Amino acid sequence: MKMMKMLVLVLVPVLSCVLCVSADILHQDIGIIGCSDSDGEKMFGLDGEEVWVADFINQKGVDPQPDFVDHMTCPGAYQQAEADLQICKQNLKVDLQAYKNPPLQRDAPSSPMIYARDDVELGEKNHLVCHVTGFYPAPVKIDWTKNGENVTEGTSINVPFPNKDGSFRQMSTLEFVPQLGDIYSCTVKHLALNQPLTRLWDVKEKTQPGIGPAVFCGLGLTVGLLGVAAGTFFLIKGNECS
Repeated sequence: MKMMKMLVLVLVPVLSCVLCVSADILHQDIGIIGCSDSDGEKMFGLDGEEVWVADFINQKGVDPQPDFVDHMTCPGAYQQAEADLQICKQNLKVDLQAYKNPPLQRDAPSSPMIYARDDVELGEKNHLVCHVTGFYPAPVKIDWTKNGENVTEGTSINVPFPNKDGSFRQMSTLEFVPQLGDIYSCTVKHLALNQPLTRLWDVKEKTQPGIGPAVFCGLGLTVGLLGVAAGTFFLIKGNECS
């Protein structure tokens, strides 16, 4: 997403308690709408996972969750996303005029992590995950190679997800069938980098363990973020979906 040169943050935290068996566990329910002068994004998330995304190019809502989970229904969510996008762009225009186009803050991403989603068995279909965090503004661009050749088929990338410090994290996946000796790489590009960051991953003879997602439960946290004109990100509670 093309970002404008501005940063204005107004944080409005709202805390809600949730009963849980264990006390020190966290749930996070979040909604994001972001825009530039030409692009836009709206997403609902729970515990660091995207549960609904607005696809403004194909003009529809997208449920990125796998088939085996209980899916949320979001009636009218895409139509509301289009309306919110127009408000976001209008706010962006007002903020740019008011703050006279201040320079954009730029924070470089961390070195990317690359790992297999599932335990690696030779000849069995799997997914490689390339994860990067700590960058601002969003998004990053992530490219894949196999044995030095660019790969685009079977790749996907999620929308940027906010960290608690205001930076973002993002990941891309590559569907692959591991064969002994193959070498894969993911390369991350961002405005704050003088040169791209690249991480290699090779297929070894022994079975390699995959890395599963962490699971959290407990205190629900919703944060509202108004007037961010480096993408104008508004954080709202995603209770439109049920």
